[in-house]
Amino acid sequence: MNTCAVILAGGEGKRMKSSKPKTLSPVLGKPMLQWVIGALKDAGVDNICLVKGYKKEFIDEFAQNLPFKVSTVFQAERLGTGHAVMQAKDFLKENKGSVVILNGDAPFMDCDTIKESYEYHKSHGCSATVISAKVADPTGYGRIVRDGDSNVKAIIEQKDADEETLKINEVNSGGFWFETELLLSVLDKIKSNNKAGEYYLPDALKLLLEQGNKVGAYVAKSSDTVLGANDPSQLEELNSIATQKGYKCSLEL
Repeated sequence: MNTCAVILAGGEGKRMKSSKPKTLSPVLGKPMLQWVIGALKDAGVDNICLVKGYKKEFIDEFAQNLPFKVSTVFQAERLGTGHAVMQAKDFLKENKGSVVILNGDAPFMDCDTIKESYEYHKSHGCSATVISAKVADPTGYGRIVRDGDSNVKAIIEQKDADEETLKINEVNSGGFWFETELLLSVLDKIKSNNKAGEYYLPDALKLLLEQGNKVGAYVAKSSDTVLGANDPSQLEELNSIATQKGYKCSLEL
């Protein structure tokens, strides 16, 4: 596979009440970021870049303790997911092919989902593919809006969604495959004209669609792939789910 990965790991997670970046919060004793990297390695994605931000020295220390080399870039201001990926432009320019972009605080984004979404992305000739999931309660997630032919038309953030869009239960996991050169062609065109004043990565899909490119959505078999944690109670819930379902971090340090 001619692939690489960018992991968004710059979040502070103020509600987590931790002195470390949110992605280093533990699930079954292993940082959530370690789970994500383990899944990527198991899926055959070896070339990885971490986007660090809050308390970046902790991410640097974590990266240095890995048994293999990963790249890191620094996002000085947290201005959204699109802005985070902009910091990795040099890494993307050096790595042609396909790139998967994942959240570092989604520990149940598993190896099979990464591999199967890549196969979907390539076999359907997509310029970009969002990894989605169908959930019982979509509150807080970006909604996947499809057209009459089931093609992806847009991803609408909760804050920007109207009443009809809020009823959609297919949501954005925060994981995406892109053809790297196409992503680079639209990355700097993303605008922050939304209610949060942030640069949303899903807007790259909108720009690609406007250019006539195909955008797909691979529905993950498990809705757990979208789960993350923003506070101690949600982190406790992730630990409970991992214990109940026998999830394990495949990367040992």
